[in-house]
Amino acid sequence: MPQPLEGTFSADHSARLLRNYRYVVERTMRALGGWIALTPELSAKLLMGRHVWDLAQHCDSFGRRLPELRAHAHVSEAANPAVAAFMDCLEEPEGPDQTVERLVGVYSVLNPHLLATYRDHLSRANPVYEPPTRRILVRCIDDEERHIAAGDTILRHLTGAPSAEERAVSRQRRLEELLVAAGGVTGEGLASHQAPEGEPLRADPSDDAREFIRLETATTAWPIHASLGDALRSFAEALVAGDEEALGRWLASGLVLGATPWTLIRGARYSGHRIVAFAKLGDQRLVKTRLDGPSNSAVVLVRWASAPGGWRVAALDVVARDARPA
Repeated sequence: MPQPLEGTFSADHSARLLRNYRYVVERTMRALGGWIALTPELSAKLLMGRHVWDLAQHCDSFGRRLPELRAHAHVSEAANPAVAAFMDCLEEPEGPDQTVERLVGVYSVLNPHLLATYRDHLSRANPVYEPPTRRILVRCIDDEERHIAAGDTILRHLTGAPSAEERAVSRQRRLEELLVAAGGVTGEGLASHQAPEGEPLRADPSDDAREFIRLETATTAWPIHASLGDALRSFAEALVAGDEEALGRWLASGLVLGATPWTLIRGARYSGHRIVAFAKLGDQRLVKTRLDGPSNSAVVLVRWASAPGGWRVAALDVVARDARPA
């Protein structure tokens, strides 16, 4: 059957859509890159790091296509101020305990919307004179399917507690309202182009989020010198007991307990502790310890330095905490 020479999109319209796509993808790429350092969970870090590269490729493809549509190369453009406001909200969560909020914005709201939008665009792009745009969209669709599947896996891993699930639902609702108000990333309304029935989102073996979780929850025993092991155990027991005097005895000269994020978990009740990560940093050691109690959990990151009197705490941070319903 002959293909019509007339298409849905003029060159100007196609260029505007690509600028709109590039705007949200570029901001998402930068957000993910910045969040890696702020995110304590290894599985989420690996997820973000894996996908930043893909988004950079999308941005580059959109930008290179623009001159072929008689437009300036590598230009990004928000469809309207409401799209910019949506992206501002998406980028907001920067606290170490807001990983769920970060992932929900990208993987539960924006990516599914982009996937539907790309599918809708592809279905209407003329195969006679728009094959370059169609090839770009096919690549983006393939990547978005992988990203959403991987993101969903990590989110299910991180939202096991009811309080985390409630935060995820609230965050998704807020962002979806903003996206609807913006008319989607193009300002033309939300696309509803779905995959054929019975065709699930594909997860590529190279993007297996289950492996990210296995790395995060690995129970490998780390080679820890006996003197440091004793210090780690004593310090963790003091954390569980909330014994500030005992904690203070482990601090390096110049470090004051009250000036550290310890204050975030002061007064919380914990009943147990376990090391969940250990790394060498020159002559120092980074140790991440999880504290668990009947209604609270927290993850404390401590940098230990060797001193003449033995190992001492050179820095202390609380990288995650959660209060569960009693």
